[in-house]
Amino acid sequence: MATASPDRILLAVTLRLMSAALFAGMNALMKLCETGGAGLGEIIFFRQFGAACLMVVVLATGPGFASVKTERFGAHILRTVMGLTAIGFSFNAILMLPLAESTTIGFTMPIFATILGALVLREPTGWHRWGAVIAGFIGVLIVAQPGGDHFPLLGALSGLAGAFITASVSILLRTIAKTEATLTTVFWFSTLSLVPLGIIYAFVWQPHQGVTWALLMGVGLVGGIAQLAMTGAIRFGPVSVVLPMDYSSLLWATIYGWLIFNVLPTPATWIGAPIIIASGLYIVWRERVRHKQETMQAIA
Repeated sequence: MATASPDRILLAVTLRLMSAALFAGMNALMKLCETGGAGLGEIIFFRQFGAACLMVVVLATGPGFASVKTERFGAHILRTVMGLTAIGFSFNAILMLPLAESTTIGFTMPIFATILGALVLREPTGWHRWGAVIAGFIGVLIVAQPGGDHFPLLGALSGLAGAFITASVSILLRTIAKTEATLTTVFWFSTLSLVPLGIIYAFVWQPHQGVTWALLMGVGLVGGIAQLAMTGAIRFGPVSVVLPMDYSSLLWATIYGWLIFNVLPTPATWIGAPIIIASGLYIVWRERVRHKQETMQAIA
């Protein structure tokens, strides 16, 4: 990826920015679904159902289903269990918290990934990144304000749990990616998740008005397109370049929160969010520096 052309990097950045905007839009649709009477189980089912349908279309019109053949079925099942757990916590936080706050707390994922990388993968982690981790959690404390009543603390804890498990999934994906293509991983996660979600949906299903059904389908469609755009961004550009684009989702979350729900971020969020974002960006930058140093040492 180091030799990627400027045009491909521009495409990667564009796709990642698009995915950030779409995911923020999906979150807004989810809150509208809840307002229309849909529960968490229904929302998650439609999110994964829409993604699975899009994956089927992509494979049928592109590389074909033979391209997602796998010999690591057990790893994909584990990824599905962890991924659904992460989605459950993260989506619950989105429903419980204002959009900007839930988005901000989700930005702690790189912080947890750094901790897990050091503890699980034994990756070298110097004081630079540990300092960024500490700063990030200070930002979380500022946003969440434990003991305050500006929004439910349970929602903040749910968001942190979702970010932690998502970071755990990223560690698992590093091992899966050694033998599996990204498209294969996304396909199996989307389709395998429909088995437990279908069972849950059978128990939580309830009738809705036409608008709510349309919103639920919108969650799946928008979320699926966002997933494909995010995957494409990684294909065309370095992770260190495209990952920071995710932070633009806070802008969209703020706009959607204001226009649709008439809610603006609290003063504490305006203070804590830049700290969390700066922490994540610094972690990404230090990872890029470390990778360059290791490459130079290997060449020497």
